[in-house]
Amino acid sequence: MKLVAGLGNPGQRYEKTKHNTGFMALDYFARKQGFSLDRNKFSAQWTKQKIGENDVLFLEPQTDMNASGIAIAQASAYFKIAPEDMLIIHDDMDMPIGKIRLRRNGKSGGHNGLKSIIAQVNSQNFNRLKIGIQHPQKMSVVNWVLSPFDTQQSAEMQKAFATASKIILSFCQGQSIEFLMNKYN
Repeated sequence: MKLVAGLGNPGQRYEKTKHNTGFMALDYFARKQGFSLDRNKFSAQWTKQKIGENDVLFLEPQTDMNASGIAIAQASAYFKIAPEDMLIIHDDMDMPIGKIRLRRNGKSGGHNGLKSIIAQVNSQNFNRLKIGIQHPQKMSVVNWVLSPFDTQQSAEMQKAFATASKIILSFCQGQSIEFLMNKYN
């Protein structure tokens, strides 16, 4: 079984903010595939789907971003999913708006959601699908990540979500992360 999780903050107040890029990318994929995350358990909204030959758990933690690891740890323990079989989708301020980068493992890079996952699952060996939101020019980091995308940025993000959907589908179908990194990085 595989786990694909989008990171963000729950609630309407944060719905369209840059820090919810992971939620937005996963929601985009779910719409394209014709399903929704309609179950509530593990401090998350989730669903289980069959993609190709694989069962895949799609999950959006409903804790604050800084506690995302709670939901990931609960769900992965329940379904016995190894960190290597996880794909975590999240925003990245160190990349331009809409740029995509895959990583097989690593540290948090200062991202509090990843810090929480690393601490809760006791491993850095999970895959990451990073989507650039750019570093702020004229505002604090907190205000930047909690602000919505402007019109031009939204257009760039829609392209990123389309590419992310292809990556998510390939990952769910069993394509190796190394192959996907070579193709999309």
